[in-house]
Amino acid sequence: MASHQSLPENLILVNREPNGIAFVTINRPKSLNSLTRPMIIDLAKAFKALSQDESVRVIILSGSGRAFCSGVDLTAAEDVFKGDVKDVETDTVAQMERCRKPIIGAINGFAVTAGFEIALACDIIVAAKGAKFVDTHARFGIFPSWGLSQKLSRIIGANKAREVSLTATPLTAELGERLGFVNHVVEEGELLKKAREIAEAIAKNNQDLVLRYKAVINDGLKLDLGHALALEKERGHDYYSGMTKEQFKKMQEFITGRGSKKPSSKL
Repeated sequence: MASHQSLPENLILVNREPNGIAFVTINRPKSLNSLTRPMIIDLAKAFKALSQDESVRVIILSGSGRAFCSGVDLTAAEDVFKGDVKDVETDTVAQMERCRKPIIGAINGFAVTAGFEIALACDIIVAAKGAKFVDTHARFGIFPSWGLSQKLSRIIGANKAREVSLTATPLTAELGERLGFVNHVVEEGELLKKAREIAEAIAKNNQDLVLRYKAVINDGLKLDLGHALALEKERGHDYYSGMTKEQFKKMQEFITGRGSKKPSSKL
């Protein structure tokens, strides 16, 4: 049976399935999933716990109702912005960035400001048709602190990022896909199905290598290409030097066994 674990008021839901897929849902639909400080802390704790849970292979993050996340609840703004911004334990985005497991964002409706930054902390993004990513920092006089000013330009290019952030106009899912930010745009009814399909394809692979591969990609993105290639060599050396003769033999048998089968038409 899948285990359900709800945090106070059920505003952040965590559901682990026996197949290794965990669902995290922002569940405050009446307020378009706007975030209070306790919700931000609960989200951070959820990602930390899932990162450490060996039974979890991949995480799908979504919002219930009509929006993914409409940002910080501005009635609680001071509480959020003047909270301890340096405390990584209670920082949702810091915990997402530290999370060892791949995170798939399933985005419907609006992902606004903090919601946009949470989307940027996902490894793969599936968006429903008509979903919109909006950066309202400049409109409301809020300084970005969860990476929007740095990450967006590196993904969609500096000129487009400046336009999105300085004008506070929405980036549509469709344009996001063309610019390489969104992986897939699907009908709203297909959103979780598509996210699950990707999650299942990841969960089928060598779990140790999936975790190492996500880490080397994400860590390498913080470096210039020369240092990133050196990082790949160094981690590859560590990986192989840690393998026993028996493990090498198993790997070779697995590869030759796979090679003799007809290729699967599935992912």
